[in-house]
Amino acid sequence: MNYWPPFWGAGIHIDRISKDFLEVDVSLKLRFWNRNYVGTQYGGSLYSMTDPFYMLMLIELLGKGYVVWDKEANIKFKKPGMTKVYAQFRLTREQIEGFKDELKSKSKIEPTLQVLIKDEEGTVIAEVDKLIYIRKKN
Repeated sequence: MNYWPPFWGAGIHIDRISKDFLEVDVSLKLRFWNRNYVGTQYGGSLYSMTDPFYMLMLIELLGKGYVVWDKEANIKFKKPGMTKVYAQFRLTREQIEGFKDELKSKSKIEPTLQVLIKDEEGTVIAEVDKLIYIRKKN
C-alpha cells in the first residue's frame, strides 16, 4: 500500500501492520507538496492517512462472512501539524468478539472508532472519528 498512488503522492507511509491486523501505524512527513498555504500539514493529507485502515483491519479480523464499509468520518483539527505526524490504529480481540456478538441479534451495527493524529512530540493535532458499517453477509 505504500506505493498506492494516493498515499505515495501525499507522502503517507504505512510503518507497520501487525501480523494479527490488530495494530497499524502510519506516518506523514511534512514536505513541500503536502503543505497548505500557511506551511503546515494539509488537512486533506491528514485525513487521507486515516481513511481506510479501520475498515481494512475489520475486513481481515471479522472474515469473509461480514460486510464492512466506512460510512462517515469527522476530523477535528486541534493544532497545526508542523512536523512529521503519526496515527496508531488499535483494535482488540474483545472489540471484535463484541461486534460479532452484537450482530447475532442485530442486522447491522455502526460503531464509531477514533484515531488520534500526533506530532513528533506526542501532541494531538487532530482527532478522527470513523463511523463503520458492519453486517453479516446474507
